[in-house]
Parts: sequence; C-alpha cells; structure tokens
Amino acid sequence: MFRPPALIAAVLAGEALAFILALAPGQSSGRLVAFGLASLGIQWVALGTLCALFLLRRALSRTPAMWLAWVCLGLLLAITLLIASAAWSLLGMEMDLGVGRTSFVLRMLALSFVVGLLALLIYQNYWRARQLAVRTKQLELESLRARIRPHFLFNTLNTSAALVHARPDEAERVLLDLADLFRAALRGPELIPLAKEVELTRRYLEIESLRFGPRLRVNWSLPEVLPDATIPALSLQPLAENAIRHGIERLPGGGDIGIQLARADGWIRIQVDNDMPADGSRASEGHRIGLNSARERVRALSGGRGDVETRMVDGRHVAVLRMPDEPAAQ
Repeated sequence: MFRPPALIAAVLAGEALAFILALAPGQSSGRLVAFGLASLGIQWVALGTLCALFLLRRALSRTPAMWLAWVCLGLLLAITLLIASAAWSLLGMEMDLGVGRTSFVLRMLALSFVVGLLALLIYQNYWRARQLAVRTKQLELESLRARIRPHFLFNTLNTSAALVHARPDEAERVLLDLADLFRAALRGPELIPLAKEVELTRRYLEIESLRFGPRLRVNWSLPEVLPDATIPALSLQPLAENAIRHGIERLPGGGDIGIQLARADGWIRIQVDNDMPADGSRASEGHRIGLNSARERVRALSGGRGDVETRMVDGRHVAVLRMPDEPAAQ
C-alpha cells in the first residue's frame, strides 16, 4: 500500500477526480480555479487517509483484508469530515458557494462515500480474482509436488533398506524424519514458525547425508536465537533439495552447501548456495519444479511481498528467500 507506485496512483486518481469535478456544469468560478480547489482538497483527503493508515499499520496488520477495506472507507470519511470542516473555517467559503456549512460538509462526505464505495467494490472484485488465482496456483503446486516427491521417497526408502541390518537406529531415524517431512507436505500451503521450517530442512539434509556420505557438506550460518517469524511451509527445504539435485548430485566429488539466515530492516533473508559443475550446465527443466514451487508458494502466502531469487556467483548457484519479518502467531 505504501510503495511508490501505489502512492503515485493515489495522487493521479485524485487529480483525475478533480478534473472531472472541474468539468461539471454549474461552476460559479473559472474551471481552472475550480480544478485547483478540488485538487487541493482531494489531495489533502487522500494523503491524510494514507498517513492515518500508515500510523495505524501495526494495529491493522492482523486485520482480514476485507475488514481492512471497510476500515479504509471509514478513515476516508473521517478525514473528509476533518478537512471539509477545516477548509470551511479557514477559508470562509459561505459567500463563494452560496450554501451553509452543514450542506457543504455533507456534500463532501457524500462525494467521498461514493468514491470510496466504488473503490471498495473494485477492491472486492480484485480480491476475489486474486484468491481464485492463488487457489489455482495452489492446485498447480499440488500437482507439481506429486511429481517431485516419488523421487525423494524412493531414494529415502532405498537408503533405509540399506541401513536396516547394519545400523537399525539410523534406519529408524530416517523413517521418522521422512514421516515428518511428508506430514508437512500433506498439510498443504500454510505459514509455520521459521524455527520449524529450519528443523524440517535439517532433517531433510540429514537424510540426504546418509545417501551421499562425505560428498555432501552442509555449512549452517544461523543466529544463536532464530527470529520469531513465520514463513511458508516447505519453502526452505526445496531450496536445499534444488542445491543437491542441481549441484552436489552431479559432482563426482560432491560439494558444499551453505545456508545463511539474516534479519534486517523488517525482512527475513535466507541464502542457500551450492557448488556447481565446472561447465555451469543446468539440470533438465523438470528438476526446477521444486524451486519454482517454493517461489510460487512464497509469493502466494506473502501477498506478493516475499520472493525467491536465483543467480550464479563465482561458479556457485545462489538462491535467496526473502520474507517480511512477521511474528509467529501465539
């Protein structure tokens, strides 16, 4: 809401409304003067409403989206009442407009209500369309997940079978970790505490370390106390899986995976980097399903604020997950 494009759009929409009012018939003064006065009042109301929302952003952070839209309408009417009353008192417009104070304020409130109600209806349609798009994307992710899980499942079961007689305790631990991972996958898209997602990723890497042995070297760089934040379930684990399947699995001597977590300026940033073959070649596009799934999951469950970015840096593949630093629900 407070990003530059949104602020510019609010200003331009206000100017468009002022232009329409200036063209309306029955203007007692010149249309240029009418446009200037309308523009001044509308921008004060728009910026005042945005400032009020900014000051109340923490209190409203947990408010459902549709309730938040009604709150915005209420704030718009309150700011309109304040600006209209102040304008009448400071400018003394009774002689110019030929109407009383109450009539002027009611007209301004009616205009704001109509404009705000139209914006609310447009937002409701946008929200429904967005929810349908998210639901469609979730169904696509479910289909993609069904394609990638058998590969990991078969490898894990083969690893467990090889350990049953030689190291039964480790075989049991592998199966328990596998059960936890699939339990998280079957719950579907949801936000979970960051610490829980880190633990699921650790368990996945422990399972893979039994298969790869010394070929897989994982270097964790985490703060002593993990932030009390939420991220989408199975958003970090696919990045680790991607690092193994795109890099470590294709290197005869194995390689290193680095996982770093940082918290700054209201954001959680998790970086997963891994060694790549010297020729820099990529795996087939099908092997990118897990990475794309994580990206779409993060975008969908963060309202478009979070993202997963990938790039090559000095011969290493780097994936960066960014999420707003929002506390976990108690």
